[in-house]
Amino acid sequence: MSIFKRGSPHFNRRSMLQMTAAAVAAPAILRHTRAYAADPVIKIGHVSPRTGPLAGFAEADTHVLAGIEKVFAGGLENNGKSYAVEIISKDSQSNPNRAAEVASNLILADEVDIIVAASTPDTTNPVADQAEVNEVPCITTDCPWQPYFFGRNGNPAEGFEYTYHFFWGLEDVIGTFLDLWGSSGADKKIGGLFPNDADGNAWGDPELGFPKPLAGAGYTLTDPGRYQPLTDDFSAQISAFKQAGCEIVTGNMIPPDFANFWSQAAQQGFSPKVVTIGKALLFPSVIESLGNRGEGLTSEIWWTPNHPFTSSLTGESARALADGYAAATGRPWTQPIGFKHALFEVVADVVKRTADLEDPAAILESIRTTSMSTIVGDVDWSKGPVKNVTKTPLVSGQWQKSNGKFDLVVTNNASATNIPIGGELKLLA
Repeated sequence: MSIFKRGSPHFNRRSMLQMTAAAVAAPAILRHTRAYAADPVIKIGHVSPRTGPLAGFAEADTHVLAGIEKVFAGGLENNGKSYAVEIISKDSQSNPNRAAEVASNLILADEVDIIVAASTPDTTNPVADQAEVNEVPCITTDCPWQPYFFGRNGNPAEGFEYTYHFFWGLEDVIGTFLDLWGSSGADKKIGGLFPNDADGNAWGDPELGFPKPLAGAGYTLTDPGRYQPLTDDFSAQISAFKQAGCEIVTGNMIPPDFANFWSQAAQQGFSPKVVTIGKALLFPSVIESLGNRGEGLTSEIWWTPNHPFTSSLTGESARALADGYAAATGRPWTQPIGFKHALFEVVADVVKRTADLEDPAAILESIRTTSMSTIVGDVDWSKGPVKNVTKTPLVSGQWQKSNGKFDLVVTNNASATNIPIGGELKLLA
């Protein structure tokens, strides 16, 4: 059974279910590793989209988790005692309902002590919601903080109790996109592609998303309205952009949707000078699938091998972590590598500092007071911008070819000047 105390004020529906299961299956409980005080175990649940249209976010999961398990093989120290670590990873299949289901299973069946999740609000939000209702500490990343926080009906005055998040926000991506577009010389007419999902609704929100700051910076945004994810026809959007004379296209799309849009744009004679899309253009596998039409596309950049950060777990630089992935898999580095690794950096730091690992309130206090440097930058929940959220740096750049291979080059870093620029922005047409 869990290391959490059953007599604590945190005794809830989860505890009742666990006790009922224990009464029914006592022999199995007796064989459980945690029954032996000499070898206590910390269970960590992990959820990400291994399959489905968001699978690019989890492309490096197997490699990263193998590295983390190697680091944790000797256990984690807490108050003079060594705790074995068990990581149980589940595939959300890029489906919010599935993400909620596997998170519930991790909490109620596997009895994890901490749950972590990553990769868009389709994964982070349902996992965090399950953790909140079942009173299990949860740490998430790889999702702009507004879709995570407000998408879960978060109240800035109250926040959440059990769920914490680190990543950048819409204000950061807007700022870095404006920096990139301002350096391009393209006309200030923008076409917006925002799907009817948590990300798209947040990015296109008239108050919290792109419209207001773009207007304030002198840009004209043409937004044809929300489209359904996995649509196969972008003719209406392309026609609207052509009619408005848009030289820049932006938005937040899953890879299959962008591939359809970009192919149809060529067929219908729409040739913007700058295309800057969140989510879809993050991964080398997607860019490679576009062939020559992948060159020159632009995106936000969360993490690269050139970021000036090191791992608190291994001492590796960002470059060493990325090169290790490339050497082991034969694949180019991908941005989520750093953030997946950082999730477990934070977990390890929390476990080591927790006053009483049998008390979830003590684990939460350790999360709240986190102040550390990771492979993706500083994580410190005391700094906001709202309760339960802390931000990491963001820059922007372009997919450029070098020696026949695509590389994501940082071209603009006004918001994080400590991250080096690797090249100059080039127009598509």
